[in-house]
Amino acid sequence: MRLLLERRWKKATYTIGVLSVDGKLFCNTIEDRDRGLKQSDAVDWIRAKKVAGETAIPKGTYRVRMDIVSPKYAGVKWYKDFCGGLMPRLMDVPGFDGILIHPGNTALASWGCILPGRNTKVGQVTASRDTWKALYKKLRDAYRAGEEITITIV
Repeated sequence: MRLLLERRWKKATYTIGVLSVDGKLFCNTIEDRDRGLKQSDAVDWIRAKKVAGETAIPKGTYRVRMDIVSPKYAGVKWYKDFCGGLMPRLMDVPGFDGILIHPGNTALASWGCILPGRNTKVGQVTASRDTWKALYKKLRDAYRAGEEITITIV
């Protein structure tokens, strides 16, 4: 499965994107501010430019795993009941740890993670939980079928 996240609207405190799944438009996203980082940049450079909790991850292609329990979300009842705390996790993101795809409405909830939803309000996404659940089911089905899942961010 191939995810493509196109960062379209870059603002001072957030970034709105468009997420496609296997070439089909799926939803919008919100992330922290895009500071122009690239996966190919040196880790020291990334760390120097990164503002903790306010920086989108570097553009690039990352493998997504579906078999890691998130310590942050595993104890939250809603996640525990829905997915046992198994969250979509981006692997080997230079200068960042624990990058997930999870619900949320504003960049304040992001901390570098990708939040899916509908961009119906300026500076946020709505219907994030329902959108995430639909995306999660697609990712889970691909994972169970043995497909490699990647996300490319441009």
